Amino acid sequence: MKYLSFFLLLALFACRDTQPPVEEPFQGPELPTNFPAPSYDLTLNPVTEAGFNLGKKIFYDRILSRDSTISCADCHISYSAFSHPDHPTSHGIDNLFGRRNAQAVQNMLWEKEFLWDGGVPNLDLVPLNAIQSPVEMDNTPAEVLHRLKQNAEYKAMFKAAFGTEEITTARFLQSLSQFMAMLVSANSPYDHYVRGESGGDLSAEALEGMALFKAKCASCHTTDLFTDHSFRNNGLLDDFSFDKGRYEVSQLPEDIGKFRVPSLRNIEATSPYMHHGNLKTLEEVLDHYASGVKDSPTLDPLLRQPDGTLGIPLTATEKARIISFLKTLTDEKFLRDARFAE
Repeated sequence: MKYLSFFLLLALFACRDTQPPVEEPFQGPELPTNFPAPSYDLTLNPVTEAGFNLGKKIFYDRILSRDSTISCADCHISYSAFSHPDHPTSHGIDNLFGRRNAQAVQNMLWEKEFLWDGGVPNLDLVPLNAIQSPVEMDNTPAEVLHRLKQNAEYKAMFKAAFGTEEITTARFLQSLSQFMAMLVSANSPYDHYVRGESGGDLSAEALEGMALFKAKCASCHTTDLFTDHSFRNNGLLDDFSFDKGRYEVSQLPEDIGKFRVPSLRNIEATSPYMHHGNLKTLEEVLDHYASGVKDSPTLDPLLRQPDGTLGIPLTATEKARIISFLKTLTDEKFLRDARFAE
């Protein structure tokens, strides 16, 4: 009887092992309850499983660059919130380097203007910037489409996503938008805290840091997106001959030296920091705001104190507490999500 029970137990586990895994139905982008309504109109480009898969394949394909050496993912790496870790600026075609730090690709549905200078007004158009940049991919949309049309696998994937094998610029860009639309980061300890969910137990240091952050940082890094989507001169430089920032788009003198206020989500995973990637640590970032702000005609008024001093007064303890809070914005689920990795 003892042996019979043993074999029955083995048979039971064998049956369990042969059960096919249950596939969860595809779900579109997460729309967190603590976020505002998206800026991107998903009704014009609904995210489907086939569209997401197509966009993901394109995102990771080096066929986009002139000599097939650079993909979107080479400068936007999943485990770093799709930023480029340890790279102040990224190398592109022929090992050339761009001027600006590669920004994280996350929560793009809530953005209205893209890139550091806001030069792209719609998510669907974002990939064209890198494809046509002479120091990134140095290619043309026409050449990219020509290459895709020669590929039988892409033809089948376009048909699955859009109903026919026709490969157009609009479909190409919409598929990339569908992939990027899925890159929603909203499951950090902070999110669980504000939504009253399990996993939202913040330390006393982090809670103190949150109060300090709201008092000293949230004028620009506001709402649960942690950006007000504005363009500001944060005193990083006082000479803008190399890069005039927002001015290059608007041609308004008052925009010289202004750059997009980035979201601080997953900031622990997206070093180096600032538009030129010249600050390596969060400590360096807060040191800059406390004592490193440089004056210029377009410096943000929030960085001028009533007594004329520049920057944001911060003690060493306050810096440490704010950093404790910033680390609660790290979304490990997003950074490790196998759906988004190659």
